[in-house]
Amino acid sequence: MISPPAALAHRAGHVWEQLALPVAARRAGLLLSPANLAPLAYPRNVVVIHDSAPFREPSWYTRLYGAWHRTALPRIARRARLVIAPSEHMRAELIELFALPGHSVAAIAPGVDPSFSTPGDPQPLLRRHGIDRPYALAVGTDGPRKNLALLDGIAPELARNGLDVVIAGSSRPYLPQGGAGGRARRLGYVADEDLPALYAGAAVFAMPSLYEGFGLPCLEAMAAGTPVVAADRAALPEACGGAALLADPGDPDAFAAALLRAAGAERDRLVAAGRERAAALTWRRTAEEIDAALEPLLSTRRRP
Repeated sequence: MISPPAALAHRAGHVWEQLALPVAARRAGLLLSPANLAPLAYPRNVVVIHDSAPFREPSWYTRLYGAWHRTALPRIARRARLVIAPSEHMRAELIELFALPGHSVAAIAPGVDPSFSTPGDPQPLLRRHGIDRPYALAVGTDGPRKNLALLDGIAPELARNGLDVVIAGSSRPYLPQGGAGGRARRLGYVADEDLPALYAGAAVFAMPSLYEGFGLPCLEAMAAGTPVVAADRAALPEACGGAALLADPGDPDAFAAALLRAAGAERDRLVAAGRERAAALTWRRTAEEIDAALEPLLSTRRRP
């Protein structure tokens, strides 16, 4: 595995990826890049493209970040030996958006880390954060695509019904801020090792995103035994696989009603369906499917 120096991030990391990474990987049969971008000049790329959000709505990103992705992504995708998408929805979108041949794009879903199915007692974490009432949880970066402002808007209604709103996640320098006044409780960045307990302690998990190429937090919540309400858009219905309530992220009343149903009358059904859905999505399965997709490309390269 080749990884950048820990100190590099954002613009410096992109420079490393374009200049240093091709040199470091010059003898590799294939270069698998798991995070949307890859070296433009490298001839044997396999790239995982998680979504095409900068093309769908440029205002979701800062100008420079969006321009770089809109310039680089089509070139990387068209020159890659293989593009991997996290869902069939995303596979079809990439084929259409970048005019890719179908055989060059594979849909392989990500996996759920085993820690989410064994979260432990959430009470110590909740006491540390001063959370002492039932809560609806959202996890995500605070940008407009995640639509967290919807949760700010419905927080008073949920509170009147005994449910606080808690949001975990930090901002990013390439994202315009998406918050709308702080009526939901924002924890900021939460360490990876604390997330399983935070999920498990929630009465319901909310993902009101306007667009997702998959929606892994929904599956993490399901693995932790928390019912899920997700937006009825993009790849979220596919990712949830019938194990969540789906609601229109443009309709605050409908989303609030779905959260209350999921935390109440439909909780047991959704918890059972969610655990089953999450158990089917393991990182071992993901790795095996990626290995199977790469093997023909490596076999071709090995032939005399």
